[in-house]
Amino acid sequence: MSEEKLMMKALSMDIITAKMFTELHLSITEAYGEEEGRKLVKQGLEAFGLKDAETMAKKATAEGQNHSFYEYLPQVVEVEEKYADLTTFARFSKMFAQISKQVVDKYEEEGEDVIRRAVERYGRKRGEGIAQRARSNGLENNSDNYLKNYDMARSELFEVDTVYKENEVEQTFTYCPFGQQWADDDMGKYGILYCQVIDPSVAKGYNKNFEVVHDQYVLREGQCHFQFQMKK
Repeated sequence: MSEEKLMMKALSMDIITAKMFTELHLSITEAYGEEEGRKLVKQGLEAFGLKDAETMAKKATAEGQNHSFYEYLPQVVEVEEKYADLTTFARFSKMFAQISKQVVDKYEEEGEDVIRRAVERYGRKRGEGIAQRARSNGLENNSDNYLKNYDMARSELFEVDTVYKENEVEQTFTYCPFGQQWADDDMGKYGILYCQVIDPSVAKGYNKNFEVVHDQYVLREGQCHFQFQMKK
């Protein structure tokens, strides 16, 4: 059987977004209780747009992803969809920022930690899934096979240079649709919480010895620079 037939299809951004929303829901309600936590999440989802959330929820469900969206959506959403013309990457960014804003604006540094914890768990679970993808293809979860089995499609919207070295992958992103959306919306304060945690968490989920040096950020230096290093 050819390698092409073995490789698994990347997850859609609707599934990716549903996974992130579910971890935000869990972390926020764990930190602040059901009543207060759900209030914060609901406020963020309403600020983002209930119809847009419903659209992503339906698509994620149709693709087999369980999620928490419907716990916050009325049976009939009567408002109009606001972001139908935007990419799924932009929708992800807007949803994440609006929910994070409710928590961080009220609870400040403590709230930032709650959001980072959600991203860490979300990233770790994705990394575990990437490791399973590699295993299903008969491959070791080493540095060479990380991106080959990555779960999220790298669309043409990402401008990235990738260099493979011994036990290391170096990447420089000169354009990232997530970071650009946060910058365009003046929501970098909240988006950076995702950027700080996501790649190290995915890498650790993939292999506990896989470490990430992330020394430049699109939201800070105008580009993201990573060194994914497999420690022996």
